[in-house]
Amino acid sequence: MGSLSKVQLDAMVAQATADCYNEDEQVTGLFTLIEDNLAMPFPTEVLGVPVTVESVDLTDAGQIVAICTRDRARQAIPILDLPLPTPPPEGAQWIDAYRHWQG
Repeated sequence: MGSLSKVQLDAMVAQATADCYNEDEQVTGLFTLIEDNLAMPFPTEVLGVPVTVESVDLTDAGQIVAICTRDRARQAIPILDLPLPTPPPEGAQWIDAYRHWQG
């Protein structure tokens, strides 16, 4: 995946946040598009440990997190802190849009 331009990221954010009245609704809009478009599960590494990203979730605090598993262990990692594999999974550009929105 190549880098998206600021114009492309702005357009993605505008699509995700259309009809949103506040920041909570904007996060929900971005979360929905990440959840709908990010191809999961996918493997990655967190702190040098191989994990599988099984899903994404929106916390009560309004943070988008990746639900990572390894064997029986599960951990929520903030999606902005999640290292993506190379090549990134399909739909990862929505994480870039969220990061851009967080600015």
